[in-house]
Amino acid sequence: MKGADVAAVELGLDTFGDITVDDSGERVSGAQAIRNLIAQATLADQVGVDFIGVGEHHRAEYSVSSPEIVLAAIAAQTERIRVGTAVTVLSSDDPVRVYERFATLSAISNGRAEVILGRGSFTESFPLFGFTLADYEALFEERLELFSLLRSEKPVTWQGSTRAALTDADVFPKTEGGIRAWVGVGGSPESVIRTARYGYGLMLAIIGGPAARFRPYVDLYHRAIGELGTGAQPIGIHSPGHIADTDEQAWEEAYPGFEAQNNSIGRERGWPAYSRLRFQQEVGPGGSIYAGSPETVARKIADTITTLGAGRFDLKYANGTLGHDKLMRSVELYGTRVIPLVRDMLGE
Repeated sequence: MKGADVAAVELGLDTFGDITVDDSGERVSGAQAIRNLIAQATLADQVGVDFIGVGEHHRAEYSVSSPEIVLAAIAAQTERIRVGTAVTVLSSDDPVRVYERFATLSAISNGRAEVILGRGSFTESFPLFGFTLADYEALFEERLELFSLLRSEKPVTWQGSTRAALTDADVFPKTEGGIRAWVGVGGSPESVIRTARYGYGLMLAIIGGPAARFRPYVDLYHRAIGELGTGAQPIGIHSPGHIADTDEQAWEEAYPGFEAQNNSIGRERGWPAYSRLRFQQEVGPGGSIYAGSPETVARKIADTITTLGAGRFDLKYANGTLGHDKLMRSVELYGTRVIPLVRDMLGE
């Protein structure tokens, strides 16, 4: 990957607004976590990061349930960084309102807004907003189809089984250049083909095992785009990690947060207790955690981009309880050290 291709690769950051701990080990409030997140995003803009993604959740471990509001605050304090979600849970939302919110965010940010749509790996939003999990597939399929029509910014006529029909419905405000949109995919062929059918970018969430195992999905996406004639769209990667000055420092800082996060979710899902061995396996070349020194993380990101032919890599830099000061340092190193190193490595 050389020349213009290297320049076109985007390197971003993602966060769910995890509830972290302060210097005394006490959990910070959700309000403070949100303020910290905005500070982290502002720093990311200053150090040259291309994108900041904020995820939507409705549970105690995370502070952000309305990412567009947080993104609007970020957009007002930044100049160049693209702002978007990671992800918007479209299944339990209304596509019309989602489009209106992102069109508004696009205006605030001077066209820097984008959206990553997903079904959501957590299901708290379904009962919270009056939906049933029995409609899990139908909700996402229909809402994704409707959102695709709304992207034309022309009057829409649509009918489905999960919301009221629309007849020549026009949506405002209009944007000045459309909204870039992706679908977050965890790794099913059906999801890859659906993403291609509706003409979205493919954002692969790789949170376990080697990135190379997702190559068949990339190839399937390219074939589906070609056969369906929906036009070339970008491929992105979302994976967790943490950066510090040395490998050992990054691992020691990151592990407690990964342990707390995995054990909290694992108690609900029947997972075994998280271990240092599992963490170190994922940190290694065959794993999906990008934790270490700038040089170590940059090499792993460059290898993943090359293996999958991706146009974007988003590092989920906030994981569990890791404190704000360490997150700020990770963001700083990502922008000032990792991004230039990745670009150099891709141009080799």
